[in-house]
Amino acid sequence: MSTPSSDSKKVTILDLQNKKAKGQPITMMTAYDYPAAQMVDRAGIDMILVGDSLAMVVLGYENTVSVTMEEMLHHCRAVARGAKRPLLVGDMPFMSYQVSVPQAIENAGRFLKEGNMDVVKLEGGRERAEVVQAIVKAGIPVMGHIGLTPQTVSMMGGFRVQGRSVEAALSVIDDAIALAEAGCFAMVVEGVPDRVAALITERISIPTIGIGAGKSCSGQVLVFHDALGMFDRFTPKFVKKYANFVELGTKALQDYVVDVEQGAFPGPEHAYTIKDDVYAALIEALEKRAR
Repeated sequence: MSTPSSDSKKVTILDLQNKKAKGQPITMMTAYDYPAAQMVDRAGIDMILVGDSLAMVVLGYENTVSVTMEEMLHHCRAVARGAKRPLLVGDMPFMSYQVSVPQAIENAGRFLKEGNMDVVKLEGGRERAEVVQAIVKAGIPVMGHIGLTPQTVSMMGGFRVQGRSVEAALSVIDDAIALAEAGCFAMVVEGVPDRVAALITERISIPTIGIGAGKSCSGQVLVFHDALGMFDRFTPKFVKKYANFVELGTKALQDYVVDVEQGAFPGPEHAYTIKDDVYAALIEALEKRAR
């Protein structure tokens, strides 16, 4: 498969809906800066999520709830400068949409106006239906996020798979239906048993994007730093590492240290030159100064 050119057609919500209808898998990857966005774009991935996961994998916070609107918007702008083809999804951070409906609409609008995103994503099930409906009514497309929702993980007793009992599975399915009816154009399904995720995907008309939810979803998403092995604090079961940048990068930096200490870097090929006659004239000028 060839790499898409920089002038490839921009991915739209309709494209995603058509992919689900045709049974074509949808791809999404997080990105948090300009070079990562360029890499994801060049790879031909359908969507970029500027996720609140940047709190942990980029900013070093202990959890996702610490990241602010200003930090999210800063990284959104960087991603938007680097990616032109994928649909850009801005992740609304904790407490940016929970206080009131007007606050949620205003902050969602900031992601489009200030962050240059195409759409927004927010976490929660039936309890967020009213907020989703209001944001969509304001003309802002919304992606939902059900199952394991990291912003409220403390209420769930930690990072635990959701929907393993009949009652819990029915609750997740009801959340999915409620968000679809509220107007979400797609939803992330996280940390849900594969057969439950399949039931959700069958019962709603909008695409489902799985992360730790098996292969029956309409598409898949991974965190950029997980997929490329750039975050080694922990690795969830559902992650497949396609590279080990921590190992490669550390080895490269160790090689740099050795080269500098042994005088192997910089070499002649890394240096700028001055013409011999100019250098001779410079030495003569310096000698005159010293007299």
